[in-house]
Amino acid sequence: MSHVTPPYPCPLLINGEWLQPKIPGTPVYNPSTGDVIAECPAGGADEVNAAVEAAHAAFPAWRDTPPIERARVFFRYRQLIEQNFDLLCQTVSREHGKTLVEARGSIFRGLENVEYACGIPTLLFGDSLRNIARGVDCETINLPLGVCVGITPFNFPAMVPLWMFPTAIACGNTFVLKPSEKVPLSAVLLGQLLEQAGLPKGVFNLVHGGRPAVDALLTHPKVKAVSFVGSTPIAKYIYETGIKHGKRVQANGGAKNYIVIMPDADVDKAVENLATAAFGCAGERCMAGSTALTVGAAADRLLPSLIAAAKAVKVGPTDRPAQPDMGPVITAQHRDRIMSLLASGEKEGAKIIADGRSVKVPDAPRGFYVGATVVDGVQNTMTLAREEVFGPVLNVMRMDDLDAAIEQANQSAFGNGAAIFTSNGRAAREFTMRVKAGMVGVNVGVPATMAMFPFTGWDDSFYGDLHIQGKESIQFYTQQKVVSSRWFGGEVGDVWKK
Repeated sequence: MSHVTPPYPCPLLINGEWLQPKIPGTPVYNPSTGDVIAECPAGGADEVNAAVEAAHAAFPAWRDTPPIERARVFFRYRQLIEQNFDLLCQTVSREHGKTLVEARGSIFRGLENVEYACGIPTLLFGDSLRNIARGVDCETINLPLGVCVGITPFNFPAMVPLWMFPTAIACGNTFVLKPSEKVPLSAVLLGQLLEQAGLPKGVFNLVHGGRPAVDALLTHPKVKAVSFVGSTPIAKYIYETGIKHGKRVQANGGAKNYIVIMPDADVDKAVENLATAAFGCAGERCMAGSTALTVGAAADRLLPSLIAAAKAVKVGPTDRPAQPDMGPVITAQHRDRIMSLLASGEKEGAKIIADGRSVKVPDAPRGFYVGATVVDGVQNTMTLAREEVFGPVLNVMRMDDLDAAIEQANQSAFGNGAAIFTSNGRAAREFTMRVKAGMVGVNVGVPATMAMFPFTGWDDSFYGDLHIQGKESIQFYTQQKVVSSRWFGGEVGDVWKK
């Protein structure tokens, strides 16, 4: 695929046709420079209805396509992603601000889900039992739902869509994707590659827009299921609105993830993992390690190295050959919100011991930058402790013992991830058993799962029953039919006498 210079096109895909609607849109920024690089169309009910109707019309033929043929589409798709890997990375980096290393990592994680979808012939196996009663056999069949929808966030422009549509489509459903209007270009490229892989028209559709488009998807009578990743308030709204209108919904929200550092932890490894967990992807991920709970003497052992690590993080533009350690945050407004939360922490008594607020990037002065920041003395009553910052900020809270650390972690309304760094197996076991989080790491700072395991957020981090990824995703995108059969007649041999 050829390189395109700004402004980048941002079309819709409806029934196999790429459309550039002449409707007002929202600017798409390169966060590294602050430049506008595209305009995302602000689609609404009309565009959504056209996409859903196209998907609905394409469903019967795609449903009846043998699973092995559906899998072959994704074998080709996997190859196309690999062939266009650098272009995908550059697109993610350009519109989001990830470093190229981070973009590569995210696309590899998305690619794992494509590979998982390639195994759909065996993943769709049902169960069977002969003679559940005399002469009666029983089997379960996993069938697709119909039109499924994905509503995806800005922080992983390629990875999160790839969590959704490969599995949904491989299961025999058709799909409508609505990416974040802040980062629509990666989704357009993913759709173009899917088209090249030979997917029939109407099976995958792409729409753009804000709340009007979302509401139209949530209320459309022909939409059967909705997958969402984003902030907790919006996840709750998506869930409540979707189920009110008869949809299956999996809605992944925000988080406040705790990392416990025990006194016996390997300091170098703990600091390395804390820095990656807190400052990787500029802290813009729901699995970010946003709070370090230092137990006993761990703080005194840890903080000098942690401060040095934070101050050593090089911040800069990610759209150039010389790559920084960390890129910008998504918008100027988001940068200002992070600054405001840090100011509130200082006002409420916390101490900023590594301050990224004054970071300067001379060769990209209009970019949206915040440096790696560490805040000590954070208390549970502070705004900084309760709200998801979604930026490169690590809170430090000091705990007397492991019990206090677990109690602190369990007070959170969220429940995405938690981790412990220790050399003590008993402490690790106690933590993994008692902490209230769906994904737990032992000496693993970001315990995000791979494609074959579900992404199991709890509490206010997830609304629904079946999670994204793994076996639960197969269950989410299919419905079971149970068939019981009995055959009457004479002797078996009589059939052949006629």
